[in-house]
Amino acid sequence: MSQIEVKNLEKTFKVEIKKTWFWNRLKSIFSPVYKEIKAVSDINISINAWEKVAFLWPNWAGKSTTIKMLTWILTKTWWELSVLWLDPVNDRENLVRQIWAVFGQTSRLWYHLTAKDTFWLFWKIFDMSKSDYEKRLDYLVSEFDISDFLSTPVRKLSLGQRMRCEVVASLIHKPKILFLDEPTIWLDMIAKQKLRDVINKINKEENTTIFLTSHDIGDIEDICDRVIVINYWKVIYDWNIKELKKNHIKTKIIKVKFEETYDKFDFLQDIKVLKNTWNYIELEIPNDKNTLQNTIEILTNKYHFEDITITEPSMEDIIKTFY
Repeated sequence: MSQIEVKNLEKTFKVEIKKTWFWNRLKSIFSPVYKEIKAVSDINISINAWEKVAFLWPNWAGKSTTIKMLTWILTKTWWELSVLWLDPVNDRENLVRQIWAVFGQTSRLWYHLTAKDTFWLFWKIFDMSKSDYEKRLDYLVSEFDISDFLSTPVRKLSLGQRMRCEVVASLIHKPKILFLDEPTIWLDMIAKQKLRDVINKINKEENTTIFLTSHDIGDIEDICDRVIVINYWKVIYDWNIKELKKNHIKTKIIKVKFEETYDKFDFLQDIKVLKNTWNYIELEIPNDKNTLQNTIEILTNKYHFEDITITEPSMEDIIKTFY
């Protein structure tokens, strides 16, 4: 059953046209001229409970704006929308108690207070019982490994430490939908993987719906099952990651290290040699089972090699093809 239902989502911003000459600037004080900039237009999406969805757009194209409208941080220009079967306009107070949004570029923590003080404030805001709050906080502190700096003012935390505390704050009240906008920005590799693992665990154990936007392909591959790709404000792909790879990976790369030097190779005609040194070759082959089997058979029967590796284009390369 759909927890998020959006039809004809649209947002335009009115921006004043700045004048260059003095007299024109003076006139614009009394008679300003505006132009409309379209940030989002005619987006239609439906997301079911417990799904983990990646929402992808080119840079500066409306991802954060969309999340802010779904959470009613920004008002609409036009839409038909329900989140958790509620109207964000008329049921905002009820809605915000059941969702949360984490913005990698914006902090929800109080700058001069400790992270623990902010968690305490959220406990009061969401009206949780003390026992539930303490149990929940202990669990999140342990999972995100933030006990060492709970009592440190937020202004003194590193960016990675702050982001971990941001996500803990977002999960204290067990939201039914968690919106994540660049959640792993500034995190190191270990912290990124820890965050991804906890998000997946919470999705599985608490049935939390995940709505993610990110430029980090690792976030998309490790967290999400479904990808929605937007270009020029239209949904151009909406399916699971497995099918995305199956339908859009056209080639595979075979890397071979030989035991000796070969001057000539006897491969199939549709195989492209990308790199060839004295004991190493890199091949690009069409992504079909027969070609792969035939190529491996030729390499095995005719040549002596030390190592062979078969790789696919990265998720980033696949998504680039949409743009």
